[in-house]
Amino acid sequence: MVKSKLNIERERVQLELSTTALQVQAIASKLHWFHLGKKRCLIFNSLLFFVQLVNMTPPIEAPNKPVSTHKTSYPPLNERILSSMTRKSVAAHPWHDLEIGPGAPTIFNCVVEISKGSKVKYELDKKTGMIKVDRILYSSVVYPHNYGFIPRTLCEDNDPLDVLVIMQEPVLPGCFLRAKAIGLMPMIDQGEKDDKIIAVCADDPEYRHYTDIKDLPPHRLAEIRRFFEDYKKNENKEVAVNDFLPASDAFEVVQHSMDLYADYIVESLRR
Repeated sequence: MVKSKLNIERERVQLELSTTALQVQAIASKLHWFHLGKKRCLIFNSLLFFVQLVNMTPPIEAPNKPVSTHKTSYPPLNERILSSMTRKSVAAHPWHDLEIGPGAPTIFNCVVEISKGSKVKYELDKKTGMIKVDRILYSSVVYPHNYGFIPRTLCEDNDPLDVLVIMQEPVLPGCFLRAKAIGLMPMIDQGEKDDKIIAVCADDPEYRHYTDIKDLPPHRLAEIRRFFEDYKKNENKEVAVNDFLPASDAFEVVQHSMDLYADYIVESLRR
């Protein structure tokens, strides 16, 4: 009797899993980029993982006690799997979906693209919102500090505002942290304005008390300046770095980039 019930249960599970697999395959073959309201959403390729998962039938072991005749009410297996996928189907964009923070333009969130000590030039892929490898630095130098961008800001080059964050430890690309602006490094990259905000990690006990660029040792500033002057030389690209400016100038640049984002990005979504 127990064996017969096990066979029936096995056949029922196999039939339900096969039905679910067909439904998931049908959905996966039709899903593409789509717009949800005013936000762009992406169905992850992990749909194919679920297709493989539901095609695997788990072994059913013989019970150690008699099979209960009491039936527990559960949603059908296919509904449970599809519901789980729906909850994980929206991809957040770090530039647009991450808030800049209530303390801006003084203290703000920033997304780390490149770790301190790295030769890999990571950067934000504006279309997908993912961090991609742009290139490996041609010179024998590494990034002196964590480098990234400030969300919900926009500069004249159509990119978010760059920020160099001074702190004790390297941070993985794609992570975000709270930073405090202490200065501005005006820079011209191949004839185009490409200013960098100099900041400290607002939650690093060694640096969070810094309030202005003059708090940094002169040698630290010389290292930062020399890195940006040299890191593109072997690519035959010209970069000019001007004198560092105080925190007040950095606040103005952050606020200006926030206003540009509101004027061009947000307004374009409202139209």
